[in-house]
Amino acid sequence: MATVFWDSCGKILLDILLKGESVNADRYCETLDRLRHAVRRKRPGLLRSGVVLQHNATPHTAKRTKEWLERYRWDIITHPAHSPDLAPSGFHLFGPLKRGKKFEDEDELIGEIRDWFIKA
Repeated sequence: MATVFWDSCGKILLDILLKGESVNADRYCETLDRLRHAVRRKRPGLLRSGVVLQHNATPHTAKRTKEWLERYRWDIITHPAHSPDLAPSGFHLFGPLKRGKKFEDEDELIGEIRDWFIKA
C-alpha cells in the first residue's frame, strides 16, 4: 500500500507498507511522525498555519491517533469510507500510475512508485 501526503505545492511524503504489514494506530502514528518531520523540512510555514488531513480508516480514528492529532493541533476533514467519489489523491496523484503496466514482483512495483514520486 502506498500512502501519499501532499498539499497544493506538491507531494510531501510517500509511505509504503510492504506485503504482510498492516496499518494500525501505532503504525499510522509513526507515519504521522515522519510526515511531521517532512513538513518541518519542506514546508515549515505549514506547521505554523495549520495542518489539515483527510482520512477515514479505523487506524485514523483510534484513540492513540486522536491523541497524536490533538497534541500537534492538526485538523481532520473526513472522506466517507467506501465513498463512490475518488479521494483527491486517487485522482490527481495516482492516475498517471494507472497505465495497465504489469509488474514482475513487489520490488519492481515499489521502485516504479518511488521513481514516480521523485519525478512528478
